[in-house]
Amino acid sequence: MKTFETKLKALINEQEALISQKNTPKAAYNGIYDRYENPVLTRAHAPLHWRYDMNPDTNPFLMERIGINATFNAGAIKFNGKYIVVARVEGNDRKSFFAVAESPNGIDNFRFWDYPVVLPETDEPDTNVYDMRLTQHEDGWIYGLFCTERKDPKAPQGDTSSAVAQCGIARTKDLKTWERLPDLITYSGQQRNVVLHPEFIDGKYALYTRPQDGFIDTGSGGGIGFGLTDSMENAEIKEESIIHNKTYHTVYEVKNGQGPAPIKTENGWLHLAHGVRNTAAGLRYTLYMFMTSLEDPSKIIAVPGGHFIAPYSEERVGDVPNVTFANGWIADEDGKVFIYYASSDTRLHVATSTIDQLIDYCLNTPQDGLRSDASVQTICQLAEKNLAFMNQFANQD
Repeated sequence: MKTFETKLKALINEQEALISQKNTPKAAYNGIYDRYENPVLTRAHAPLHWRYDMNPDTNPFLMERIGINATFNAGAIKFNGKYIVVARVEGNDRKSFFAVAESPNGIDNFRFWDYPVVLPETDEPDTNVYDMRLTQHEDGWIYGLFCTERKDPKAPQGDTSSAVAQCGIARTKDLKTWERLPDLITYSGQQRNVVLHPEFIDGKYALYTRPQDGFIDTGSGGGIGFGLTDSMENAEIKEESIIHNKTYHTVYEVKNGQGPAPIKTENGWLHLAHGVRNTAAGLRYTLYMFMTSLEDPSKIIAVPGGHFIAPYSEERVGDVPNVTFANGWIADEDGKVFIYYASSDTRLHVATSTIDQLIDYCLNTPQDGLRSDASVQTICQLAEKNLAFMNQFANQD
């Protein structure tokens, strides 16, 4: 029979082998981004000292005392030369919390910090918090905007599932000590996907929102919204406009929302968003991109048709199948972009691209024609162009 010490050493060695394994690009190629063989975070990456009581006197069987169910939906930032993600970690008790993990290269060797984020509560405590978007704002603070979920006080007696979602706000200078600010006030129902723009707009803080009537269903709401607030200490959006609507028979027909904060380029702001559509098997979440004007980030200048990243192969399997979701990406000074996306509400992956590739993708990929015939015509135009080129190339030989 294995001794306590032998079991503990085996756990430590197994986790170290997982964390330290090299991550390599997958062979599949589309010219837009590279996917990688391994997830960057899974439940097994959670520190053993969060999960096991390592004292043989109080845990003689070395049982896992606090189970971790999933690690996903992470905000991301480059900080002190490290690639940082603030992941949503979900315990076996269904409560989510935030935890910081760092990597030296952005694609593997992600290690959680010793403690999860201790997030202060407001006067109305959160039941659950998740999906933090990180923004390094020009005011000098790092802001974390996230969904705060509480039980619906108007729910009928016996209804233990109805909830209210709003945008929680916290800020930090070191990712260790967080100051909690009052929740965002809007006048458009519930909010689940709110993102802070990294620069002032006309001296105000700009926010991308996703208004919806209920906790799950957008109802008459939906779309990616835009609004301004005078401060983040008491954030309030009085006027909210939709800059990108959900649209019938598209990848964002049911709902859509901003992913991470946009990336500034010479050609405009790059945006990553998620779109949701109905299928016979349930909702399908994919990622799509668009660009907005450099001068006016609420003005869309390009929307490539279709999805940008969708769940692929084993990514389709998890707690909530057929989902890709992203709320974090990092743009390096050399133009490389690290896109952190989760699959099926279970694990976190990375894809890499460049600013130039993403600009090219946004500006030169055909838009959705919104009809089957328009899609066929777009393919025919490309085929005609390519066949002429191929014939010319063949004649040169």
